[in-house]
Amino acid sequence: MVPADMFAHLGSTIGGLMFVWAIFQQYFPYEVRRHIEKYSQRLVGYVYPYIQITFNEFTGERLMRSEAYSAIENYLSSKSSTQAKRLKADIKNNQSLVLSMDDHEEVSDEFKGVKVWWASGKNISKQQTFSYTPINDEKRYYKLNFHKGQRELIIGPYLTHVLKEGKAIRVRNRQRKLYTNNGSHWSHVVFEHPATFKTLAMEPEKKQDIIDDLMAFSKAEEFYASIGRAWKRGYLLYGPPGTGKSTMIAAMANLLGYDLYDLELTAVKDNTELRRLLIETSSKSIIVIEDIDCSLDLTGQRRKRKEKVEEDEEKDPREKLAKEERETKPSQVTLSGLLNFIDGLWSACRGERLIVFTTNYVEKLDAALIRKGRMDKHIELSYCNFESFKVLARNYLKLEAHHLFPKIRGLLEQTNMTPADVAEHLMPKSLTGLAENCLHNLIQALEQEIENGKLKAEE
Repeated sequence: MVPADMFAHLGSTIGGLMFVWAIFQQYFPYEVRRHIEKYSQRLVGYVYPYIQITFNEFTGERLMRSEAYSAIENYLSSKSSTQAKRLKADIKNNQSLVLSMDDHEEVSDEFKGVKVWWASGKNISKQQTFSYTPINDEKRYYKLNFHKGQRELIIGPYLTHVLKEGKAIRVRNRQRKLYTNNGSHWSHVVFEHPATFKTLAMEPEKKQDIIDDLMAFSKAEEFYASIGRAWKRGYLLYGPPGTGKSTMIAAMANLLGYDLYDLELTAVKDNTELRRLLIETSSKSIIVIEDIDCSLDLTGQRRKRKEKVEEDEEKDPREKLAKEERETKPSQVTLSGLLNFIDGLWSACRGERLIVFTTNYVEKLDAALIRKGRMDKHIELSYCNFESFKVLARNYLKLEAHHLFPKIRGLLEQTNMTPADVAEHLMPKSLTGLAENCLHNLIQALEQEIENGKLKAEE
């Protein structure tokens, strides 16, 4: 009978407390209730040794999704999969399965020997719609609990670590994109180019030098800040058509995990529009202007050309008409505007970016455009040599060595053939094509190229 009496007493006590709380909520004025709650929470704060921080999913007047919430969600994904008992699964970028802890779950984390706890939750409120049918509005959040004695460590270094690592995870898992400019805005498709430095037809030493330079840049945020420079770097890729400039850019993007912005200068109206496009680019990206010598009138000898045009105008009225047509062309981007785009004040609006120019005729470019500090690293992509051929033979024919290699080496030293042309001759023409047949095709093409070169020399 004692247990039954005890439970009856406990039940009556709880019922009494609930009755008192209902009376308190209904009959006490709001101001009185607010003061009582305020001082009761303060009293609990003196006794309760833990601090709680809430990170809501949506913040601000426009209810934008919080970057902090997204970073925490990414950061906790690995811990959720190993600790939480109830998980939520989602497919991101149509390829990878991502797990996160379900509502009202809790996981722990440790930082420099200090233990903290993360809990997920949601608030549900009902909203009235125009059809008078209430709908549930769910607002999720994460709560961080830690001992008040570790306030400085958690609020400072720990949260900085969580946000930085969460953003890094997002970058690693994101679906990269290839952008192109349409008027003053960017449109994009998924970037899925398979090029890598391993498959790039280039001398191993030169290839490794470029890889080292790119990796050093990607890890140099603090260094650039310490020397007072924007975290960006310019690359000039030059060489004959078909030497792999576009493939090099794709390999750079795949190595670093960057997005690509393919900027078509002739589609840009003026310098203001160019600046707007620059502002809309993201960090961790490569901005590419291909065939810069053909994009706009940005090459050297500006004064000489201007003087010559003025003289021609005086001699022939038709030249004057041509000038008027040029002045009404869609793009009015100037060399000065492009230089400001590369290294002016606006170029520092985003960090960790590469700016890449490509050209077939580097000697035509204005010296101001390609000087060090704007185009920091100049990379020449030339005709195919034997080292480049070996990479192509490995890629296309799965060959590391062959008795025809010495002959091909000698022929490559006597003529100029681009890697694109060599790759075409190595491409098997059927599913059962033999590697030796492809090598013979290449030898014939090289011999024909040498013969054509002799005939041109005689003429």
